[in-house]
Amino acid sequence: MASLFAGASSLVARCRKWWRGPPTVSVIRLAGVIGVDSAMRGGLTIRGLAPLLERAFAPSRLAAVALVINSPGGSPVQSALIAKRIRALADEKKVPVLAFVEDVAASGGYWLACAADEIYADENSIVGSIGVISASFGFQDLIARHGIERRVHTAGERKLMLDPFQPESPDDLERLKAIQVEIHESFKEMVRHRRGDRLGLDDEGREHILFSGEFWTGRRGMALGLVDGLGDLSSKLQERFGPKVRLRPVTESRGWLRLDLGGRTGLARGRAPVDWVATGIGGVLAALEERSWWARHGL
Repeated sequence: MASLFAGASSLVARCRKWWRGPPTVSVIRLAGVIGVDSAMRGGLTIRGLAPLLERAFAPSRLAAVALVINSPGGSPVQSALIAKRIRALADEKKVPVLAFVEDVAASGGYWLACAADEIYADENSIVGSIGVISASFGFQDLIARHGIERRVHTAGERKLMLDPFQPESPDDLERLKAIQVEIHESFKEMVRHRRGDRLGLDDEGREHILFSGEFWTGRRGMALGLVDGLGDLSSKLQERFGPKVRLRPVTESRGWLRLDLGGRTGLARGRAPVDWVATGIGGVLAALEERSWWARHGL
């Protein structure tokens, strides 16, 4: 009789395992400059990613959610909003989140990686750059050379702060620096909270290095506690969940055909056709600025 019950229990266990199927991991790509969201160039924003994140965490029997990150950074606000949404869903669904860095997870890209419970990278990936940067162009000499008179009328003495068509003001720069310090502190708090003892911040010198804005390879990042291990998505997930783990890509719905300034084609739902004439020099400068985010990290 005991052997009969044991055999029945074993059969039930096998049937349950068959019914549940192999472990499933949702995979969502976070690639591009954070906060770039226009008709011409896709980017990472909470508005665009929120539906994808909901779908990534939606399955009832989910082993984990994997974030594939390839971002040089961008908007600190969008970085924070996206990371907070990932953590909220992970806590609500009680699902672990694993981040896998491709070429780069720097600045806001590393902010996104910190939303994961564990971070993995290739030994040659770029990680870190925990700092704040502001960049713009100065056109005051250009318009003067071409005899262009700019007319701007404001109410509020600081409304024209950091205007690119006027020389930089030391007072404006001081105010900008104060804002950057505040944002930097927020960034550092997030990294401290998410990485904890793995950073080894008891050493004051190490904290200064980590939060200096410097970036490192994945191998060096692991030694500094910014990364938990080296490896790629497929091998790590098979190691963690077995060779039969099922990867479930979560992708954007298909819609309007889009062509950006880099010559790449893509499909983005609900985007209006681009008015190339209206875009003009502003679009070119925006594309150059976007490209500069990658160039800062040698990419």
